[in-house]
Amino acid sequence: MNNTETKQKLLDQLYEPYKQCLLCPLAKQGRTNVVFGEGNVNSHLMFIGEGPGREENEQGKPFVGRSGKLLTRLLTIVGIDRQDVFITNIVKCRPPGNRRPTFEESSTCKKILLLKQIEIINPKIICTLGSCAVENIIEKQVAISKIRGTCLPWNNRIIIPTFHPAYALRNPRVIETMVEDILNAKRKSEI
Repeated sequence: MNNTETKQKLLDQLYEPYKQCLLCPLAKQGRTNVVFGEGNVNSHLMFIGEGPGREENEQGKPFVGRSGKLLTRLLTIVGIDRQDVFITNIVKCRPPGNRRPTFEESSTCKKILLLKQIEIINPKIICTLGSCAVENIIEKQVAISKIRGTCLPWNNRIIIPTFHPAYALRNPRVIETMVEDILNAKRKSEI
């Protein structure tokens, strides 16, 4: 079994018990699919967002709605094929009304799934999308506008925060900044 098969098998084993997860309130609030994540399990670059939206909940895949289309476009601009990176979210079930996940919801998913995904995939660089994602990982409140683009050391990896694509859809002026941040993450992952 090669490295890709081994990592995929480990992820499949990780996901199996949580396909019908009931460990937090999100399970009972309109979830259709648990959205675990997708992409290259050997990628040195991982993207982590906040949580699935309506289209992600329906399709069972991360970042497939309007925000996902923008993320894919930004990846293409900097020369990244979406299939070459791994993309996931802090929480794997859709918060109602696309609200920010509660501490209980995000800490449950982080503990049972996200940290193990990171361990299995073992990326050098994690590009967090939005304040919710970076705050949940570094366990500290931050202003995304102040820390975006910086390199934050975390568990022998580097976190590079940037704005969430949903924010960029409402505030297109940050798109160029996101391109810079994603390009920086790409370059650092190739070192």
